[in-house]
Amino acid sequence: MLHIDIITPDSTVYSGEASSLTLPTADGEITVLPHHIPLLSVLVPGTAIVRKGSEEFVFAVSRGVIEIDGASVRVLADTADRLEHLEEAAIEKAKEAAEKLVKEKRFDTEGFIEATAILERELARLKTVRRHRSGRSLQR
Repeated sequence: MLHIDIITPDSTVYSGEASSLTLPTADGEITVLPHHIPLLSVLVPGTAIVRKGSEEFVFAVSRGVIEIDGASVRVLADTADRLEHLEEAAIEKAKEAAEKLVKEKRFDTEGFIEATAILERELARLKTVRRHRSGRSLQR
């Protein structure tokens, strides 16, 4: 078993033992199993899946850092939202607002970077909801 902590600036969204963890990285998706080689990597917006036996805990994550030491994984993310707390209609509205903000801020470097990060977060949430809402991988 692995000890997994998924931490945001606001809270620890998951802390516990699991058999595996799948994460989006800059080099593609990785799955971490017990005794994984030590690794420090960049977390990119996407879907994180914690597997514990037959249970799956699904999260939409944004940018951050992943630290693996073989016995534990620490994920430090700007945001991490549990699938069951995400609503597709609200995400669609937030995505549209972010797209508008990106257009408005195209000549403001700092504003554009922030708007782009918001848009990436909303796209990751939307992808997570659409990919996993079938009910097959929901932890209730």
